[in-house]
Amino acid sequence: MAVVNAHTLLPVGLALLAGALAPSAGGASGEITPAPRPALEFIDTRFENASPAWYEFAADGVAHLHFLYDHERGSSNRAAGHFHFQLQGQPGARLVLEFRNLDNVWNGAPGSVARELKSVAVSADGRNWSPLATESLPGNRVRLSVEMPGPRLHVARVEPYRLSDLDRFLESIRGHRLVQIAPIGRTAGGLSLEMIRVGDPRAARRVFVRARAHPWEAGGNWVVQGLIRRLLQGDAEAEQFLGRYCLYAMPMANKDGVARGMTRFNLRGKDLNRDWDKPADPALAPENAALEAWLEESIRAGHKPDLALDLHNDGGGRLHLSRPPVADLDRHLEKMRSFEALLRRHTWFTEGSTQPGFRNSGTLGDGWLERYGIDAAVLELNCNWIAGLKEAPLGRHWETFGAGLARVFFDYFAPSAR
Repeated sequence: MAVVNAHTLLPVGLALLAGALAPSAGGASGEITPAPRPALEFIDTRFENASPAWYEFAADGVAHLHFLYDHERGSSNRAAGHFHFQLQGQPGARLVLEFRNLDNVWNGAPGSVARELKSVAVSADGRNWSPLATESLPGNRVRLSVEMPGPRLHVARVEPYRLSDLDRFLESIRGHRLVQIAPIGRTAGGLSLEMIRVGDPRAARRVFVRARAHPWEAGGNWVVQGLIRRLLQGDAEAEQFLGRYCLYAMPMANKDGVARGMTRFNLRGKDLNRDWDKPADPALAPENAALEAWLEESIRAGHKPDLALDLHNDGGGRLHLSRPPVADLDRHLEKMRSFEALLRRHTWFTEGSTQPGFRNSGTLGDGWLERYGIDAAVLELNCNWIAGLKEAPLGRHWETFGAGLARVFFDYFAPSAR
């Protein structure tokens, strides 16, 4: 493979594909005519939520992108699955990109994310997104072919939800009579962490939802936004919902990772969806320590959540039910069967739940059930395909799912279901 670097001479005629700008001789007058504008001029990764990456060009003009791993503290685990970058080049140009370093390590074993990377989201303006399919290649590589609609094109693993998007949303609901936005702590990088309460804390039931423990998994943010907007719609049904339960939401647990375009861990190398089987370490996982302190204070105040849901993205999309050794596990699993049935009834959810015997120790769903007796689960949202809608997912689909959750919680807490 020939690549563009200081030690490689490009084959004749490859300069346009690779982005070189060598001058060419003119006519008899001796004028110098600059080479035509290259098809791909630059790949920008220096903006909010952009993924750290480097790139090179092969001899056939394909741009090879290498995303930087983030690493787990004290282990060989690494993750590179988030990408968000901006292509800059010639309008109408057809470009071919290849994602190459997708060989993650999890639990000490290789596990490439390439096999579940089936689609991406693209946008000419960074606001209006559409899905685009990818092509799987041997050797854990993924290829993407795009046509430039203008001089710039954003490409992302899923439709992004950035800190600025959260800030705008919080401002839009701040001051609403049914909303309280309270700081509960700070991230490892010093950013404020919020807890949003929607409804009356004296309501008979309480539900907790967390999003964005893993930075690339933006779907959870769209779900939280859709859920809260539905509860604040002001119609008779919304009033019924909030007459039965109060919602608490931690909208973005790993803000540092979101801002920096990271994939899985916090700035100190900790996975915020692990280690919930023991007290949080405030030095290494201040995000979890803040949430744990909020939870324990809520329990002391008599406001213990009756249901907790941790929102994630992956390539499969299931309700992950862990099975720690608790005395009332059968009761919990029966409640979760009811919850799954309601998801199927009121949202586009179809993927089902994990198999009997499944346990994922240390997740929020596992730890909150074992340590606090809270019915809790991890909900993975499929980042490639919504089987119930037969569409590739975008933010609007996940917002619709969130709106459906408002009814799911209402029926879950119905007196006849207790």
